[in-house]
Amino acid sequence: MDISLLLSMTDRVPALAAAPSAMHPESWRLGAQVETWARGRGLVLGDPDTSPLGRARCERLAARVFPTADLAAVDLFARWLTWTLALDDTLDHPPLADSGSAVHALYDDLLRAMRRGHARPGARPLETALVELWDVTSTGMSREWRRRFMLQLEAHRDGCAEEAVNRRVRQVPSEAQFASLRRRACGPFLYDLVEPVLGVELPARLLRTPSWKTLAHSVADVVAWSNDVASHDLEAARGDVHDLPAVLAHARGVDPGDADTIAALVAGRIADRLEDAWTAARRLPEMLDRLELTVAQRAAAAQVVKVLLDVPRAHVDWLAESGRYEPPGASPAPGRLDALASLR
Repeated sequence: MDISLLLSMTDRVPALAAAPSAMHPESWRLGAQVETWARGRGLVLGDPDTSPLGRARCERLAARVFPTADLAAVDLFARWLTWTLALDDTLDHPPLADSGSAVHALYDDLLRAMRRGHARPGARPLETALVELWDVTSTGMSREWRRRFMLQLEAHRDGCAEEAVNRRVRQVPSEAQFASLRRRACGPFLYDLVEPVLGVELPARLLRTPSWKTLAHSVADVVAWSNDVASHDLEAARGDVHDLPAVLAHARGVDPGDADTIAALVAGRIADRLEDAWTAARRLPEMLDRLELTVAQRAAAAQVVKVLLDVPRAHVDWLAESGRYEPPGASPAPGRLDALASLR
């Protein structure tokens, strides 16, 4: 299974059928800035083409998600993406991959550094980079937003720790358990960064509404599951079962080698979840009226909703041009070459 499944959906699923996502006009400059930062912080070492993080091209995803935002803000988001993938690579490999306690120990060090405002002497690059990112990002944001962001980091910690325990005991998550677990383990804090990038902040009472939760969770699920399609073969090779194709095959009793059946199941789930997101978005204007939000709050909500609805297609386009899930030196598959030819 590979990204060709997602690329075929851009012709069939209305929410993905728009033209390829727009690209920030300063994307090439952004790439140089982010690479310099990642190298300077010790997150990327040596030839970038030799590591999944170096091949990821996080700046391209940031430039697609925020094609018209201020360059400095897009750069900050790209740095957060880079840090998140660096953390993900650490968590997915020994000794943390199958140790929930090790995941908690690492994350506790990171969270303590954020709270005290500085890294420990000799701290690992993940810790020093996080403190720097948090200092820049949290400036100007309210106490409520900062608390929400920290809670999302804790949710990520707990989700990754649960996955580690499952790996150790060889437990495949049930279909009912999977969506929530996968959402927590797939960088949920990244979606809260939309607000500081845009220079807005949403009222807590809006975020608590069922429509907003459905929108946010649906978009996060689509991104996580699309990522699962791209990473499935690599994860299957190392025995990891925390991706949608593996979970659906196990839950439905489908032979792992029956790629066509699994692909149909995965595509159906992604398409349904996309429709959930758009249905929730269509209900939001009525919700905004009931909440009696100010003009400024309604404008901020509209900006964030647009970004969220654009994220799934931007993410698919990024997967088509990123080398994160390909072995070093591998040639792009024909389907990916066709997609790259259509991208800006």
